[in-house]
Amino acid sequence: MEVKTFGVIGAGQMGNGIAQVAATSGLTVIMNDIKQEFVDRGLANIAKNLQRSVDKGKLAADEKESILARITTSVDLKDMAAADYVVEAASENEAIKFKIFQTLDEACPPHVILASNTSSIPIGRIAANTKRPDKVIGMHFMNPVPVMKLVEVICGLATSPETLETTLELTRRMDKTPARSNDYPGFIANRILMPMINEAVFCLYHGVGEREDIDTVMKLGMNHPMGPLALADLIGLDTCLAILNTLYQGLGDPKYRPCPLLRQYVEAGWLGRKSGRGFYTY
Repeated sequence: MEVKTFGVIGAGQMGNGIAQVAATSGLTVIMNDIKQEFVDRGLANIAKNLQRSVDKGKLAADEKESILARITTSVDLKDMAAADYVVEAASENEAIKFKIFQTLDEACPPHVILASNTSSIPIGRIAANTKRPDKVIGMHFMNPVPVMKLVEVICGLATSPETLETTLELTRRMDKTPARSNDYPGFIANRILMPMINEAVFCLYHGVGEREDIDTVMKLGMNHPMGPLALADLIGLDTCLAILNTLYQGLGDPKYRPCPLLRQYVEAGWLGRKSGRGFYTY
């Protein structure tokens, strides 16, 4: 199936990044969120990112304007009826995602593929909230989307080969590299990443080391570009907690139990960079 118009649900950090790479690849993009101020903020962030590329000589000024012209904004999910393919990039919350997919299923024509950027919730569980489970798939982008090359592609039990092939082609069109994962909580990326972050939080919680020392060990000793605590702040501590809860509940293994300190920070509103404070102050 040829995709010409691409819908994005959510104009936050992930959503506006997905919208940017989709528009850069030549697609017409509809970026949706629940409030106009949210989509305006997302569009402004895209413009800022593109201007940075212009300033560095990586993008022509007229191309920047062409990319922005391909993006329209929306605050009504019914607008997604005009899309050929829709990616949901809302909060990592089952109830929110299920409601969005129920609404999209009613609003979109039967041929439209509905994808989720979920980082941990099984695709089959999301697909069960629609009447088109064969056209539901996971398309998990990495953060920051314009920079990171990987897209994790996850098929549910009912996802059709045609839906998979369209998604793989779309991923490559956006100049990303797809990696296929089977439909288990956390998929591949977060099943490996989140226990590492959680263990780093436990090291802080138990006084094994200070935050800077924990991050330095992983950066200089394991050659990671960021330490796990700084990375958690970038991802969002609420998102990390939600993923760990999904792993813990979905797999029933105590090794995925979220560190109490992580839960305490989230309950205090210390969510990382987006709130100005997490393991570090911003």
